Amino acid sequence: MFVPITLFISAAFVLVPLTQALGKRIESRSAQPKIPTEVQERLERMEQAIDSIAIEVERISEGQRFTTRLLSEARSADALPRGGHDT
Repeated sequence: MFVPITLFISAAFVLVPLTQALGKRIESRSAQPKIPTEVQERLERMEQAIDSIAIEVERISEGQRFTTRLLSEARSADALPRGGHDT
């Protein structure tokens, strides 16, 4: 009875670290592939350009909303009767 328990415990002490090391090795291989630095730099420049385009599009849409509001206010002001004398 003592021999099987001893074998089981010693096998656990040997196999657990081995399986952990093997798991880490497999995990490191399946990690994201390395992106070359020039590609990484280009992606960063593209991201900055897209961000600046998004800001400019938002400014354009704000200007469009402002213009639309001014035009709608001008039309509603033209529809109101004038307070002058009709003689």
